[in-house]
Amino acid sequence: MGTLTIKSLDDLAAHIKAKHPSLYFSSQTSTVIPFDRLLRSPHKNGMDLVNLSQIPGEMEWAGKNLLCRGGVTWKEAGEFCLESGREIMTYPTEELACVLAGVATSCTGERSFGYGTLRDQVVSLTTLGKEGKAIHLKKNRKLLEHSLFQDQRAKDLLKAYGDSYREYEGFKNAPFPRLETEVDLMIGLEGQLGVVTEVELQTIPKGHSRYLFFELPPWEKDDSSHLEILERVQPLRRLIRCCELIDSNGMEFLEKSLRPATGKDFIFLEILEEHFDEICERLASSLGPIGENQMYEMPVSKFQKLRMAIPRAVSEENSRRGVIKKGTDIQVRTEQMAKLMGLYRKLAGKGIPYTLFGHFGDAHLHFNFLPTAKEADACERSLESLYGEVLKMKGSPFAEHGIGLIKQKFIRPFLSDIHFEMFRYLKSTMDPLNIFFSNGYLNL
Repeated sequence: MGTLTIKSLDDLAAHIKAKHPSLYFSSQTSTVIPFDRLLRSPHKNGMDLVNLSQIPGEMEWAGKNLLCRGGVTWKEAGEFCLESGREIMTYPTEELACVLAGVATSCTGERSFGYGTLRDQVVSLTTLGKEGKAIHLKKNRKLLEHSLFQDQRAKDLLKAYGDSYREYEGFKNAPFPRLETEVDLMIGLEGQLGVVTEVELQTIPKGHSRYLFFELPPWEKDDSSHLEILERVQPLRRLIRCCELIDSNGMEFLEKSLRPATGKDFIFLEILEEHFDEICERLASSLGPIGENQMYEMPVSKFQKLRMAIPRAVSEENSRRGVIKKGTDIQVRTEQMAKLMGLYRKLAGKGIPYTLFGHFGDAHLHFNFLPTAKEADACERSLESLYGEVLKMKGSPFAEHGIGLIKQKFIRPFLSDIHFEMFRYLKSTMDPLNIFFSNGYLNL
C-alpha cells in the first residue's frame, strides 16, 4: 500500500477492480485532507493514496455545455470556454485545482452569489463504481426513480432524509449531502461512492466584469457598514456576480503595491458591465454616506492579482509555521450574520493572529487562525466551541470545502440517526467492500 499515480482511465478501472481501499485525489489543495502529512507518512490504515491529476485532461462542447474529463483545472476550463465566447459559472479561489475534484467536494467559489452553486450547474456526470465500470448520472433524473430506492424501506428512508434537508434549503451545502437527483450521489460525497471521471457543466455567454470596492473600518471595531451592505445587495443578487470580503489583516499579506489602503476592510462586488452603472446608482442612493464616500472602482488587472494573493499567502504562512490551517467554512442565514460576526469577534480576541475573508454576500466567511504549533490546540478548542454555537443557529458548518478527515469530529453533532442510516445504506449498496475513501464521513 502506498501512493500511486494513475495515468489513464483504464489504469484507474484496473485499480478499482483490485479492491484496494483508496483515497483518490487530484489537486492537493483541499483544506480538509492533510496531504502534506499523509504523503510523508506510512499509511497505517492500509489505504492507498491515488493521484488522478496525471490522467490527460480533455474538454469538448455538448451544445452550450462544457464536458470535462481527466485532470482539467479550473483555469484550463475557464480559458477553453473563453476561446468560444463563453464562461463557466463557478469561480474557485484556487484556479489550479481540478474540476472533477471540485465536483467531489461540491466547491462553490465566489460566483455562487449570482449563479448558484456548482451543484446547480452540473447537468450530468460519469463515475467509475465498485466494479470499475462507468455509471452515467443525470440531473434531470430523480433519485426516487433510481434503482437504489425502489423498495418501500429505501423510499421511506429517502423521504425522511429529504425532509431533514429542508431546513438547509438556500445554503450552499448543508452539513450532509443533498440527495434529490442522480448527480447528487457524487457531488459533495468526496469520492466515497465512486470516482468522478467526467462532468457536464452549464456555461454562460462571456461577459465583461467590473469591480466595485467599499473601503470600510475594521470589522472588529465596527461592522455596521458591512452589515448594511450585506442587506442592500440581497435584492440585487441576480445582477451581481459576487460579493466578497477581505479584512484588514488579510490585506497585510499583500505587497504594498496591491493594497488599496492600510488598516481597512474591503468588500468588493463583481458586476457585469451592462449592470454596473445601475448598481452603482442604486447602492449610492441606498447606502448614503457609505455609497458617497467609501465606494470606488478598481482596475480589473489589479483586482485579479489581489484576489489570488491573499488565500495563497495564508496557506503559505501556515505551511511556514508547520501547522494545519485552523479555519472555518461557516454559512448562516443573512439575518444571522451579525451574530456570526460577533462570534468571530470573540475568536479575534484570543490573541492569536487571524484573517477573515470570503463570500460575504452569502453570509459565508472563512475565519482563519494563523497559530504557532503551540497555539494550535487552543485554536481547536475555540473552533469546537464556535461550532456548538453554529449548531444552535442551525447554520451550515462546512458550506464549501467538505469534511474530509480534519473536520469529522466537528460534523458529528450536526447529524442525526436518519443521516447515519442513509450513509450506511449508500455504502452497503454502492461500496460494500468500503474501497472508496474508507475512512470518510459516511463511515462515522
